[in-house]
Amino acid sequence: MHHPACPRFRDRFARALWVPAVLLAALAASACSDNSAPSGPTAPPPTAITETFDGTLTVNGAVTQPFVVGTAGTVVVQLAALEPADAVIGVSIGTWNGVTCQIVIANDNATSGASATGNATATGNYCVRVYDVGKLTRAAGYQITLIHF
Repeated sequence: MHHPACPRFRDRFARALWVPAVLLAALAASACSDNSAPSGPTAPPPTAITETFDGTLTVNGAVTQPFVVGTAGTVVVQLAALEPADAVIGVSIGTWNGVTCQIVIANDNATSGASATGNATATGNYCVRVYDVGKLTRAAGYQITLIHF
């Protein structure tokens, strides 16, 4: 005997299974979409600033040169030239308070071509210093190259 309610029951049962399956598929598809907000243009990388300082370092002397860092980043000072060529001096990088250079990184055995590298963690006043470490027997001419941001 055929019951007339059976097809309706079968249709309802099929819909009851079909609707959750479609919802599950829709949720899975939406989880894969990229909902991140569009990003704007990125800032250009900071431009390196190169400064050159030269002078004469006397026996037992020191010379400090303040400079301003506009963007945090690497600071490199290189002893580009030294005369007499066999002279040994100190080269350092530090923070400048308006009166003194508080040394942070130092190379106390610098010869021509030597360098000291540090990291300015913030914008502000810094300094580079050349000094006699007790090895000069006469005045020495120097040129330093400073690179910062």
